[in-house]
Amino acid sequence: MSGGIPVEDSCIEAFHELKSKRHVNTVIYRLSDNLETVILDFKGNLTHDELLQALPAAETRFVVYDLVFATADGARKEKTVLISWCPEAAEVEQRNAHSTSRNPLRDLLDGVQVYVQATDLSDLEYEELVSRTS
Repeated sequence: MSGGIPVEDSCIEAFHELKSKRHVNTVIYRLSDNLETVILDFKGNLTHDELLQALPAAETRFVVYDLVFATADGARKEKTVLISWCPEAAEVEQRNAHSTSRNPLRDLLDGVQVYVQATDLSDLEYEELVSRTS
């Protein structure tokens, strides 16, 4: 993939598992230690609070999360959210590599309905995510 950091196949496979609703609501990706590849970090089920706790304070991550919420009229909705987690405490090299990999990863994750860039946990509060779905 020219112009971007390569994404491991396992990342795409985990995304497809989430999309097919096979008991997975969260996929977390990170950069490899040498910052040259996007790799799978976690695949499973997390509550919203557990997701916030899983995000490191000084490292970047990408998260695909199946956000479930109720509309004003009480209807149940689900949206697939891609979160670009780039805290200000992350090292400059990691933030730059994260930025370089963001668009290529977005292009590979067909079916993401909402994209959120976050630098602070307040950007990812449940109500904040729900407000971005409309």
